[in-house]
Amino acid sequence: MTEPTLVLLHGVGLDHTMWEPTAELLADRFTLVAPDLPGHGRNRPAAAGITLADLARGVAAAIPPGSHLVGFSLGALVAQHLALHRPDLVATLTSVSSVCRRTPAEREAVLGRLDAAHDDFEAAAAASLRRWYADTDVPAAWVRRTEATLLANDADSFRHCYRVFATADAELGPDLHRIAVPALAVTGERDPGSTPGMARRLAAALPHCGAVIVPEARHMLPVQRPQPLADCITTLIRDTTHV
Repeated sequence: MTEPTLVLLHGVGLDHTMWEPTAELLADRFTLVAPDLPGHGRNRPAAAGITLADLARGVAAAIPPGSHLVGFSLGALVAQHLALHRPDLVATLTSVSSVCRRTPAEREAVLGRLDAAHDDFEAAAAASLRRWYADTDVPAAWVRRTEATLLANDADSFRHCYRVFATADAELGPDLHRIAVPALAVTGERDPGSTPGMARRLAAALPHCGAVIVPEARHMLPVQRPQPLADCITTLIRDTTHV
């Protein structure tokens, strides 16, 4: 029997390696595909004006029809776009640490972080690490590895992709009710940006979506809490597709 395909889409400024702790728990039951988004990893830097549709097109060719999509942060917005515009590719949708329909205050906060990335890219990266990992049990080696990945980005490319992250939830919001596949929104109880409230907001917006809040976790669930995340993904797929 052919193993189902699980597609893992990473966050802004990161690359596919952020999935390693979670991927190790899933590799025995799925065929894993983890493409880097345009402007990330070894891909060419993203140009000014890049859109969510551009990011989605950049990975669509790597996704077999009927795949199970798992997107983290920016990757979650890309996965939602694919579920809307390329439903042939998507069997289930798991949005990890995803924003949804930001309030004016939430929009102001993320645009402030974008401005900070324009003013001082390295300081903005350091602030991201604090938001993601402060007061967690993630090993220091993983924090350093994430830092190296962030700082390896082309600074302008990072800012162009971060602008998509900061604004694309408003683009998606009016159409979320059209995503018909079984779905799940997962976030950390202590995530300061992709908050539990946003996960519940996303679950309410999608017709067939539940919400899971992982206790005591912050933003980087695939690194900090890979086992609960792997369990959520597996349960969604098992219960909705009989795999």
